[in-house]
Amino acid sequence: MSHDTKTKLVYMANQIATFFKSQPESEAALGVASHINKFWDPRMRRQLFEILENEENGLDALVVQAVPLIRKPEPVTHQVP
Repeated sequence: MSHDTKTKLVYMANQIATFFKSQPESEAALGVASHINKFWDPRMRRQLFEILENEENGLDALVVQAVPLIRKPEPVTHQVP
């Protein structure tokens, strides 16, 4: 994953978190996770989990709080023809 792709995904995730911060605290993390589950394809979610492996990932605390609710895609397996 390129640095540029990582930067864009972090930006997008943080924008989603910013929006849901206006919701009641009890619903905010669920809102972030729901949005990511609905609108991010498995490749994007896989990359998000890769970004999360780095402690200094730049992700908003609300995104991190939503992680347990985000569906983790299956690992990519390369099939040999």
